[in-house]
Amino acid sequence: MYRYDQIDRTLVAERVAEYRDQTARFLSGQLSEDEFKPLRLRNGLYVQRHAPMLRIAIPYGVLSAKQLRTLAHIARRYDRGYAHFTTRQNIQFNWIQLEDSPDILEELTAVEMHAIQTSGNAVRNITSDEFAGVAADELIDPRAFCEILRQWSAFHPEFTWLPRKFKMAINGAREDRAAVAFHDIGLHLMRAPNGALGFRVLVGGGMGRTPIIGAVIRERCRIGRFAVVGAGAVVIKDVPDGAIVAGNPARVIGEA
Repeated sequence: MYRYDQIDRTLVAERVAEYRDQTARFLSGQLSEDEFKPLRLRNGLYVQRHAPMLRIAIPYGVLSAKQLRTLAHIARRYDRGYAHFTTRQNIQFNWIQLEDSPDILEELTAVEMHAIQTSGNAVRNITSDEFAGVAADELIDPRAFCEILRQWSAFHPEFTWLPRKFKMAINGAREDRAAVAFHDIGLHLMRAPNGALGFRVLVGGGMGRTPIIGAVIRERCRIGRFAVVGAGAVVIKDVPDGAIVAGNPARVIGEA
């Protein structure tokens, strides 16, 4: 599970402070609804018929016990005591008050969570198999690949104002529990006859009002030499066997 460093903590805290100011200006009449809409959507807030809805990111579906307790606290204090886990590994609070949303986001920063890019026309949460890391039919844990994509796409200037939302998923098991065919980009780890791993690449899938199955554009995409480092982390670069990476010896397990 990825842990924030000081840069992450500072960035997310500054984003909350910025959103708090934007919300205050909207509530005081300094910002119109049209001006505020793209700002709130950048922070996961929808205004629906009965109440605002706040969507929180759970990258590739991984939650710590402390994070889960914080979400339960938010549900009790700011919502109606419950929340909605989504099919794409987020969580939604459907009955919050708009003026409380900055406080909720601030509480989330204490447990390394946020709502950035959970709505709006941006790259959304990177999802994976709900049994990733423990599935009996797993070729390799896909969550490290998900984390690499998450870091690459978060705040990427070219993908901040897309024509529509953009969804990606990675599956590392023989059975496709991540439903990669129903994403804009789906990556399915496959093993070649020589034992090397690569990605089967699908594009153009969707789960909206007009669901469509993605088309395969590469049966096997080379991912290079990679190694397991520490507790299952994957490094996608040329790593000599036995090299020390982040204080841990690297064990090369594949080359495609």
